[in-house]
Amino acid sequence: MMIHDVTSVVGKHKLRMRVGRGEGSGKGGTSGRGHNGAKSRAGWTSRPGYQGGSTPLLRRFPKRGFSNADFRVDYHVVNVADLSKHFAAGAIVDGNALTQVGLIRDTKLPLKILGNGDLAVKLNVTADRFSGQAKSKIEAAGGTVTLTPYAAKAAADAQAAAEAEATKKANAAKRAPKAKASAEPSAEEKK
Repeated sequence: MMIHDVTSVVGKHKLRMRVGRGEGSGKGGTSGRGHNGAKSRAGWTSRPGYQGGSTPLLRRFPKRGFSNADFRVDYHVVNVADLSKHFAAGAIVDGNALTQVGLIRDTKLPLKILGNGDLAVKLNVTADRFSGQAKSKIEAAGGTVTLTPYAAKAAADAQAAAEAEATKKANAAKRAPKAKASAEPSAEEKK
């Protein structure tokens, strides 16, 4: 007898276990659920990390320090070498154009252009970030580099914040000698 002779009579699929159909079935009584309790009931679930009411392991560990992982910005990254392969001279390159040629998957993340490779065609590139090398290569080829409105605003805000900080430090430096001079007694006070 061969296996195909057996399956042609018995069938391909094994019947499921029918629990709770009498002791003679081998799965009567508690139906394979052990004894009474929450786990034997229908619909019982346990949330991940639950340890029977005791303090979970994650809560027993001390939490210290700070991580910038939550504040990291992920970018779609494209090199100038890829731009020269996929676009003709004079083309307008932005997130939508890169999606159409398949260099990036979608426009959900901001776009960053890096300077790996050579660029020989003139392109008008719009992105959120440019590396210094990419910017110089695009402009050397006769193209233009444009920041998106959101990125331009963020860059302007960062520049304004840096200037405000520099002004604050300069003003503090101006006030420091006056405070030091007033702290020292004059020659007449010494006498």
